Amino acid sequence: MTGEASSDEPSRGVLSVDAMGGDLGPEVVIAGLARAVKRTPAMRFLVHGDTAVLEPLVAKRRGLSDHVTLRHADRVVAMSDKPSQVMRTGQGTSMWSAIEAVRDGEAETVVSCGNTGALMLVSTLRLRKLPGVNRPAIAILWPSRNPAGFNVMLDVGADIKADADDLMQYALMGMSYARNGLGLERPRVGLLNVGTEENKGRAELREAHDMIEGVAEENGFDFAGFVEGGDIPGDVVDVIVTDGFTGNVALKTGEGTARFVRDMLGEAFGATLLSKAAALLAMASLKRLSKRIDPRRVNGGVFLGLNGTVVKSHGSADETGVAAAIDLAWNLSRSGFSKRLQARVAAVTAKTAPADP
Repeated sequence: MTGEASSDEPSRGVLSVDAMGGDLGPEVVIAGLARAVKRTPAMRFLVHGDTAVLEPLVAKRRGLSDHVTLRHADRVVAMSDKPSQVMRTGQGTSMWSAIEAVRDGEAETVVSCGNTGALMLVSTLRLRKLPGVNRPAIAILWPSRNPAGFNVMLDVGADIKADADDLMQYALMGMSYARNGLGLERPRVGLLNVGTEENKGRAELREAHDMIEGVAEENGFDFAGFVEGGDIPGDVVDVIVTDGFTGNVALKTGEGTARFVRDMLGEAFGATLLSKAAALLAMASLKRLSKRIDPRRVNGGVFLGLNGTVVKSHGSADETGVAAAIDLAWNLSRSGFSKRLQARVAAVTAKTAPADP
């Protein structure tokens, strides 16, 4: 179970997993791997962490050892660690080891529940940005009215800044993610703004509007122009492009609102005997609603714009959430997403680069 991953087509079919990061510990991560592999027996994992802890956890899950290669790392990046501190002292941690496996070509995709800031910084410095990418982005899946059930939104916090060139790159990366992650042949892309009129918003947004519109047709997506906050869970577009500051505020607001609605529904249905009876009658519908908006189903932010794909699972994810992040990483890895994204960004960068004097 310990040792080196196979070098035969190393990138495809092997996921590099940081087993020690997150709030709930390695037990949940290993349980998530076991759940995911039951659905997809072809999965293979290079799992990083303290082997003395991980070996018995893997052994308890029947058949899981056939899918796992353990890589010992005796240190852990804490959720409270500062990213700059991790860059100086992080070698030997499970997070660092998981990222190095992708850097060395043993896997194409990293999965971690650990410290987001540290994961982004170490991934960026060890994997490096794709040629032509100024700023990586974090993309998430947002429950929506679309047939796929989700929209892609980026950036949601990798960098608070984004100029027109960055927003155009986000559009290309988000479109590629929607195509490979959601199976959408021709994704619809919208640029988040304070209104849908072309004269609305900051100057960089209006410039980005024209740039995205100019590359849409040759890259096989439809540009819907400006969209508003109410369109994030809607069916007008499949991909919402914004800067990291706005995207992160929208994400945290959405998560808080979902918790508020869930808690208020619980209080309302439990207030009286009549409302409790109504809750029993509505149980099937409530379960469908709960499943549709369950954040565990869309667990996994994807770091885009790096030489390798990094999937960030929520730090407090349970085994269902970890399995969802693993499924997402597997789908992206098997589609060759990283190489496709690299080729698309390179092609557009070459066309839009200024000519030599």
